[in-house]
Amino acid sequence: MMLHFYRISLIAVLLFAAVSNAADAPVIKIVPENIITPEQRALIENAVPTEAVVQPKKERKLLIFDVNADYGGHGSIPYANLAFTLMGQKTGAFEAVVSRDPQVFQKDSLKNYDAIFFNNNVGNLFSDPQLRQNIEDFVKRGGGLMGVHGTTAAFLNWSGPATGTDDWPEFGEMIGGRGANHREHDEKIFVKVEEPHHPLLQFFPKDGFEYQDEFFRVTGPYSRDKQRVLLSICKEKTHLDREPYKGVKERADEDYALAWVKSYGQGRCFYSTIGHSPKVFWDPALLKFYLAAAQFVLGDLDASTLPSAYVNDTIRSHERAGWRLVMPGYTFHQFTLFEIIDKMEDLGLRYCGGLTFQKVGGGIDKFFDPAQLNDEEIATINEKLDSKGIRMVSYYYHEIPGDEDACRKVFEFARKFGIETFLSEPKPDNLPLIERFCNEFGINVAIHNHDKKATPEFWHPEKVLEIVQQYGPRIGVCGDLGYWMRDGIDPVDAARILKNQLMVVQVHDLDEFTPNGSDVPWGTGIGKTKEFFEELYKHGVRPLDVDVEYSKNFENNMPECRKCIEFFNETIKKIVACEE
Repeated sequence: MMLHFYRISLIAVLLFAAVSNAADAPVIKIVPENIITPEQRALIENAVPTEAVVQPKKERKLLIFDVNADYGGHGSIPYANLAFTLMGQKTGAFEAVVSRDPQVFQKDSLKNYDAIFFNNNVGNLFSDPQLRQNIEDFVKRGGGLMGVHGTTAAFLNWSGPATGTDDWPEFGEMIGGRGANHREHDEKIFVKVEEPHHPLLQFFPKDGFEYQDEFFRVTGPYSRDKQRVLLSICKEKTHLDREPYKGVKERADEDYALAWVKSYGQGRCFYSTIGHSPKVFWDPALLKFYLAAAQFVLGDLDASTLPSAYVNDTIRSHERAGWRLVMPGYTFHQFTLFEIIDKMEDLGLRYCGGLTFQKVGGGIDKFFDPAQLNDEEIATINEKLDSKGIRMVSYYYHEIPGDEDACRKVFEFARKFGIETFLSEPKPDNLPLIERFCNEFGINVAIHNHDKKATPEFWHPEKVLEIVQQYGPRIGVCGDLGYWMRDGIDPVDAARILKNQLMVVQVHDLDEFTPNGSDVPWGTGIGKTKEFFEELYKHGVRPLDVDVEYSKNFENNMPECRKCIEFFNETIKKIVACEE
């Protein structure tokens, strides 16, 4: 079976090195494929998974780039190429395309791929700023990025007067760490499985396992404030303070992460240092792990990237249910967005929603509206979100426009924040155009209901269901329980009707089941809130955003919001525990 290579000749590789515009330009090096023996190939073929972790949503292509600069390259590179190629073929999860030509990162080329795999690359691979920007844009806009072992040393200068400097710091931000500091090439450690229930880790013993390989101890920008750590060196079960490393601490905090996931804009990123030795790529458990990682970055396997610093047992119960607790803009709409972000930190929430008619704050005296904010102000808002470890996952835009140019501007605005879902009440005739942009940008639209008079097409679950069923999976429903109940609709019945068409639920509990019903903390009114959550879970409604929308006491509704959050946390813990 032939590896599927991107068309490139040895002459092209030599030309690439020759035209790098400097006498001491990096020398591009490639590990030959023919080092794999027939026996080793058989080991890989026998170890490769034959079933995908999840069914791919569509045909997927994984671009593998495997060159090195001023470094001979890890001998495991061709083994990884072969393993990933066979995994894709045997499972049907993806097609792997191996390239050594940096021109593969031109925009017209990248649009053919769902994710990029930098396979164990070391050194400053190419310096073309446009190609680098293309990769950043590709990931920010929803593409995937993965790397193993040497990838944390990709785009570092490996020779000459600039040796050791970082030529592309933003690549480090995307992949999540920098450097190649390690001990023996066959160091023996005990691996801690940090998140046993995480979808990427279902193939390992929950209590951890011993392993031998060369393990990098990375430096910044690695941080548990930025990424979700999956595997790490267990300090309690690994003899680290030994000769010739007695007293050596490669990191002051001794946080030696081995694998992680993170978000970058709308994109999904994965890295694992385990990949120095060829034997890694005929290890059945590691191959299943890497298959899951590939399906994650490709966009088929849903997995949380919430940074480890913000994860606790309560958050884990949310994740096991497949739900996220979100603070929508309307609850605190009398405050600025910057003030909301600070309030969320106090409430322990990590996901928020935006709102067009909300002031931004933080020195920006404008509304959070695509027509008002420039790129510098958008960057300031993103910096504020990042500084608090908060992701904006949804955005209320009352009526997404029906003309092409205006619609595109709204979607482009959302993409700059990594927004996943619009909450909107569009004209039904505009939905074909809107769906086209949903598919192009990878952003959902959840149709929101007000009352019968304000949204006659959407107010009843059966009416909105009839509309969204005409479209693909990116058009769904945002159910507002307060308006349902004021219009005489039982939320539990609505859950039975809409099931997985629900993308977002804006949860309310009311003091009476009438048009005059007023918000009360969840679980204290007539809304059957607990039964509503149980019904959603029973029907497997996931993923799902649960909005803490409290439409009362807007000047000071923090105490009521806190009670709603406490009720949700306790309810979800019991639901998940009951299933287990």
